[in-house]
Amino acid sequence: MRIAVVGAGGVGGLLAGLLARAGRHEVVLLARGEALAEARRSGLALDVPGDRFTVRPTLVTASPEEAGPCDAVLVAVKAWQVPALAPTLAPLVAGGGVAVPLQNGVEAADRLAAGLPRAQVAGGVIWVYAWAEVPARIRQVGAPPRVVVGERPGAPVAARLRALVSALADAGVRAQLSEDVAASIWEKAALISPLGAVGAVTRAPVGAIRATPATRALLAGLVAEVAAVGRARGVALPADLEERTLALVEGTTPEATSSMQRDIGAGRPSELLDQQGAIVRLGHLAGVPVPLHEALVAALLPQERAARGELPAFART
Repeated sequence: MRIAVVGAGGVGGLLAGLLARAGRHEVVLLARGEALAEARRSGLALDVPGDRFTVRPTLVTASPEEAGPCDAVLVAVKAWQVPALAPTLAPLVAGGGVAVPLQNGVEAADRLAAGLPRAQVAGGVIWVYAWAEVPARIRQVGAPPRVVVGERPGAPVAARLRALVSALADAGVRAQLSEDVAASIWEKAALISPLGAVGAVTRAPVGAIRATPATRALLAGLVAEVAAVGRARGVALPADLEERTLALVEGTTPEATSSMQRDIGAGRPSELLDQQGAIVRLGHLAGVPVPLHEALVAALLPQERAARGELPAFART
């Protein structure tokens, strides 16, 4: 296969590096800025449980036109970057390839499909704890990455997805082709959206959140809101989703923080409107009350607007 990975951050850099190390497929990395320069100069350096290594993808470029058609495209940028980026990726799927978004939130596939042929966009979700310590230098901790992909209505791409799953599995990724990828996407949202919001407001890691009864109760209430919205939209979520999600929280490394929490804390644009904001929007459309999400979005919105230049910068104490 010829596989493109768009984005060289924690997720994109990790997947591109693992695929390149496996050496069974042609790997094209699309990056920009310092990550592009460093990946071209020195390759991708990965620090994963039990191993450290440096690899060079087949091609590192900033240009979809230079990259050309690919069999599969893993889109691993931030959720808020997808709408503007999607139309520029057309050269990557010009040969009939499939594009798979791996963003947090529940709207990434729809946003990607708005800028690409809808029949070539699949659904996808990744579970991993990884980040770029510096450009093109990726660290991953915990369990190996788990990726779930699946067809969306009107997008018959199962054959390409089966080949992608096989390639990812060869690279050490726990990959799965699902008949209901929407359920997997919402299951992750039930964990990451509440943790991101509570972590950003409290500025606390997971261990402190779950050790504080009132804050843990807030987290549980947010999980219940995500589940209620998903079910109202017809997503076949497990009956015990809330309990399973809170059990995952209990098993998470105490020092863990979400990428959205880290972005807000650093004054960078975040996925607030793509994660928590989406639950508010979709809750309103479904007639499902989401007062906790509404309150936390309102609390975090001034910082988000300042990070995007919509408000004057202010001190974050």
